Amino acid sequence: MLRAPYASDPARSRGRRHPEPAAPTRSEYQRDRDRIVHSTAFRRLVYKTQVFLNHEGDLFRTRLTHSLEVAQLGRSIGRSLGLDEDLIETIALAHDLGHTPFGHAGQDVLDDCMKAHGGFEHNLQSLRVVDQLEQRYADFDGLNLSFESREGILKHCSRRDADRLEALEPGGVAARFLAGTQPSLEAQLCNLADEVAYNAHDVDDGVRSGLITLEQLEQVELVQRFLRQTLAQHPQLKGKRLLAETIRRMLSQQVYDIIDATRAALAQAGPQDADAARRAGPLLRFSPEMRQASTALKRFLFANLYRHPLVQEKRLRAEQVLRDLFRTYLEDPAQLPTDFAGSADHARACADYIAGMTDRFALREHERLTGQRLFA
Repeated sequence: MLRAPYASDPARSRGRRHPEPAAPTRSEYQRDRDRIVHSTAFRRLVYKTQVFLNHEGDLFRTRLTHSLEVAQLGRSIGRSLGLDEDLIETIALAHDLGHTPFGHAGQDVLDDCMKAHGGFEHNLQSLRVVDQLEQRYADFDGLNLSFESREGILKHCSRRDADRLEALEPGGVAARFLAGTQPSLEAQLCNLADEVAYNAHDVDDGVRSGLITLEQLEQVELVQRFLRQTLAQHPQLKGKRLLAETIRRMLSQQVYDIIDATRAALAQAGPQDADAARRAGPLLRFSPEMRQASTALKRFLFANLYRHPLVQEKRLRAEQVLRDLFRTYLEDPAQLPTDFAGSADHARACADYIAGMTDRFALREHERLTGQRLFA
């Protein structure tokens, strides 16, 4: 499908912080995507927790498989809307590069440990990874991605952090948080695809783990609708196939809903280019009915899966691992690798090192430093 006038155009990119000659065979966004795929931080995502710790089962999602699912959903929706699929894929693959080991438990712990040193937020850390921490090029730190890719990676930003980033890069990726405008439509789409993927695969992993059941999920209108629809057509279906078919139908309906609701929003706003779309307010959206249904599913998962006693018990142990690591590195800089030990901002270097760890490396490092094995 041809690119719509309101889509991001790689030929009109706002460029890179360090100017580079154009690639002869790839667009700017394709080049960004390739840099992400070859990065160290991207490879580490395969061993970072989504909900279940990486060693708990081979079929549970990790940050890597989650990112791939977001990219697939994003590209499918973006193709129907005439958006730039390469930019969508880049943002989707990069959006969790700054996530800690042990999922959101890790972010919460690092933020608490860093309270006196500026805090920690995984969206900011993802930007920090692609701007500074990756070390692959002779001429600059980071991956030197295009403005549009970096803008999409920075999904959230507090006023304090936006002011700090704006002082370092006037008119840069934090400016929209101060001006009250939106990111590109491609970035908006990735935010929504992230939510859709999250809900769907956590239903799948939650049932497969035995922590929640399909019977419980019948309390949730969005799941109930497609579960009953599936059984009406396939009354003998059960187990994994019933779960998979229900989730497949639920995902498809959410995709179609986003496409229809967004087309209506675009028709009403009538943006003529990508910058006009940024000024028009959020345009990528669910219908009101689907927004309500998706929110209800999210609340169910929060109460019944993320707060399940077994998940919480492992969360507490994961928090101890990261607190112990942070305290040890802060008090004994010699325990850090040389790339981090000489930093002028020692606390931030400790957070950078820990955030980059995989689950299993964090556990091994914790055992090495403390002699404790908190996970079997």
